[in-house]
Amino acid sequence: MPDLDLDHIFTYHPPTGSYQIEHYTTLRQAAHEFAKVIVAHTPAGPDQSAAIRKVREAVMTANAAIALGGRIHVEEPDDYR
Repeated sequence: MPDLDLDHIFTYHPPTGSYQIEHYTTLRQAAHEFAKVIVAHTPAGPDQSAAIRKVREAVMTANAAIALGGRIHVEEPDDYR
């Protein structure tokens, strides 16, 4: 398994093109709607808070997938493939 590309992972990746901003916005809006459903259909308490936190974490992880272009490993030279 290739090494993690820490330089790529921990570099700021500004949006490159309107398509990325559109993806971020769509994810955020969908998560917001889902969070509202969770609040409307579950009792307030630690489990509800955890559910909302996990939705937030899912959005952040999805945003990272967009920003990183799906790449988290050091790409191997062609002669290793």
